[in-house]
Amino acid sequence: MNPVITIVGRPNVGKSTLFNRLTRSRDALVADFSGLTRDRHYGKGRIGERAFICVDTGGFEPVAKTGIVAEMAKQTKQAVAESDIIIFLVDGRLGMAPQDHVIADFLRKTGRPVILAVNKTEGMQAGIVTADFHELGLGEPFPISSAHGDGVRGLLDDALDSLGIPEPEPEELENDPNRPMKIAVVGRPNVGKSTLINKLIGEERVIAFDMPGTTRDAIEVPFERNGKPYILVDTAGLRRRGKVFEAIEKFSVVKTLQAIADCNVVILMLDAQQDISEQDAHIAGFIVEAGRALVVAVNKWDGLDSYVKERARLEIAQKLRFLDFANVHPISAKKGTGLKELFKDVDLAYAAAMAKLPTPKLTRILQEAIEHQQPKRVGMGRPKLRYAHQGGMNPPIVVIHGTSLSGVTDSYKRYLEGRFREVFKLTGTPLRIQMNTAKNPYVDADKGKKGKK
Repeated sequence: MNPVITIVGRPNVGKSTLFNRLTRSRDALVADFSGLTRDRHYGKGRIGERAFICVDTGGFEPVAKTGIVAEMAKQTKQAVAESDIIIFLVDGRLGMAPQDHVIADFLRKTGRPVILAVNKTEGMQAGIVTADFHELGLGEPFPISSAHGDGVRGLLDDALDSLGIPEPEPEELENDPNRPMKIAVVGRPNVGKSTLINKLIGEERVIAFDMPGTTRDAIEVPFERNGKPYILVDTAGLRRRGKVFEAIEKFSVVKTLQAIADCNVVILMLDAQQDISEQDAHIAGFIVEAGRALVVAVNKWDGLDSYVKERARLEIAQKLRFLDFANVHPISAKKGTGLKELFKDVDLAYAAAMAKLPTPKLTRILQEAIEHQQPKRVGMGRPKLRYAHQGGMNPPIVVIHGTSLSGVTDSYKRYLEGRFREVFKLTGTPLRIQMNTAKNPYVDADKGKKGKK
């Protein structure tokens, strides 16, 4: 399961800048999910093959009792409670502040591992700028620059190493037939996630109640179907921003995001009796970004008239058109209708996500696609796509080699994706197209000659 790194500090020390660097984004609001308030943001980060979830918090004043500052402090305390490790960020240019002592005392009492990072140290001597911060008693301070990236890689390596998270071995990514497939069931509150799991396993394993927010945590339920082992993960409903009031519900958001990142296949549940909301699209977007195989289940289909059913189909096709790779199934979790077909597609989506794509076949499909439709010209030339091979699984990654590939348009990549999907029958999984441009030896030679002159 991906670890959670929370950035904490007083106002204006550079927390959001560090967050943006760790998540490789430009906007602190990386994912607009339910419960992710304006002063508390979640984003995905990766260093090598090690992935993590990063949490940005507002300026922290632990002793605040009233007003917006107290609300911000409440948010930060909750972020600390759900974290695996905390980066305590201080300002190296302004030096030690009384508030830093208060925050350090609070973090020490939480029992969470803390790494002290001294920000804005670019152009300064590390030993001098970090000297005063030793008195906080949180170990050796890390001098970094969030804006320039100095020391950030070492800080992140140290944080993940302290949690004992190794680089995953390549064989861990391969399909192990003895490993149970992990299926996360996600969606808005009260769409019937727990009811679906209870129906699949044939018992009241998780609480299903007609009130939004019943499930608080991600609950794993092992079961067997047709002789195959599975693990179902029941998750808390992700609400729209501003609709989560109880602190315990805020804690469940990160568990749901972790469950998506940690599973093999996601069942996205929609409510046929309600319109497709922006929140449904946000959840679907996170699933696609995580690269997880996906099946869409439209629940509460029973009892609807033909007009409402047709309107639901059209709305899904319009508002979730970026999920065109996934199959959509109308079901009734309560009555158990449509579940056999749903699970058949779950198995197909998993097989597609773990499919092995032979290099000769990939290259042949690529050349046939080029013969049918060439990429657009870029200036005086045209991108040359020479061969392709598989670069990874879950999701499948197709790496294409050639020259001038930076000029390949997004529409042409989608065209190639469609050809690969059609031939390999990759239904139910995202597919990544990665372009690797070969260096031009003549350009490099010319540069070398100019340098000698």
